[in-house]
Amino acid sequence: MRRMISVAACLAAFALVFCTHAQTRAANSLAPSTATISPHQPDTGTSSTWDPKAAAAYLDERAGWWMAWPRAARDHETFCVSCHTAVPYAMSRPTLRHELGEQAPSPIERKLLENVTKRVRLWKEVEPFYKDADRGPYKSVESRGTESVLNALILASNAAGNGAPNAHLSDDTRAAFANMWAEQQTSGAQKGAWLWLRFKNEPWEADDSDYYGAALAAIAVGTAPENYRANPEIQNNLKMLGEYLNREYSAQTLSNRAVLLWASAKLPGFLDPERQKSLINELLSKQQPDGGWSLTSMSGDWKRHDGTPQEPHSDGYATGLITFALQQAGLPRENPQLKKGLGWLIANQNRSEGFWMAYSLNNNDQHHIGPDTVRFMKDAATAYAVLSLTESKTR
Repeated sequence: MRRMISVAACLAAFALVFCTHAQTRAANSLAPSTATISPHQPDTGTSSTWDPKAAAAYLDERAGWWMAWPRAARDHETFCVSCHTAVPYAMSRPTLRHELGEQAPSPIERKLLENVTKRVRLWKEVEPFYKDADRGPYKSVESRGTESVLNALILASNAAGNGAPNAHLSDDTRAAFANMWAEQQTSGAQKGAWLWLRFKNEPWEADDSDYYGAALAAIAVGTAPENYRANPEIQNNLKMLGEYLNREYSAQTLSNRAVLLWASAKLPGFLDPERQKSLINELLSKQQPDGGWSLTSMSGDWKRHDGTPQEPHSDGYATGLITFALQQAGLPRENPQLKKGLGWLIANQNRSEGFWMAYSLNNNDQHHIGPDTVRFMKDAATAYAVLSLTESKTR
């Protein structure tokens, strides 16, 4: 049965009833979880340093490469916005400004924002990222749904101004949200979500990635300034979104639910405090002895396309995402497992090139298109490591 026109991209919001204080108390009351820290292991903490300048240089270089890559080019002199490189970059790069003494977005940031703004303004004219005629059934509607969420997320994050007191929603950001809500599914199994691009690639383009996209959408709503979440016009949309996220919760991989934890901090109230507490404990239980987390352990029984074994090692994507989500959800900075996770990030940056290592769930390095696409997971890992480490300095 043909899926309805709409896309699942990035959301997670439930109702008008917000209970920030209740959730914070729930997070703060957590025990160190079932994953125990050996008393003989040193407390790495965050007394050591990492290199923000090298991380920024890596992120800028990779985002610039993506924007110029011929395969990313789209009509009207725009480029595709990717979940592995462009979106994490847009979320993380602004957090480095204070560290680097920057007063404005970098040239690469501005180029990304200009691209997204252009596509929002030309929404009815630009072609979808992928079309049915070129990539198979449903790719046009999947592209619209996915892009609508990513555009809203990027512009809302920029509009928030990193906590600036006078942040406001521009007409372009409001238009991006209008496009996003127009793509939300209103009936059927995916009611409340968006149809998401499916290319059989975990963790962002697989059959379960509608959920990932819905959680991102919730983050976009919760990030937007001017108390956008309370807008009466979107309350039914938020209700449908929250119902979807709760309805499909049990069927999700831990990788998807880690993004949901982040969303629950941005939109308090849509995730029950007891469920949030259980999710935090489950994430903590997956911590590896070295202090990091492995994406492989959070992705169920997913098999690589090339038949090679998955990498079991701790990686920057899983460790960065989880430690960031835990902090967002209110886990005390003094929690020993959180401290050890942050310590793993500090100890595992490649200082000469600025990145954090991560591994593809879909192919090993020898089976990628080329040396630049091998770095996609490093791009996301570096962005989330930066988000987590800069967050730890603000708490």
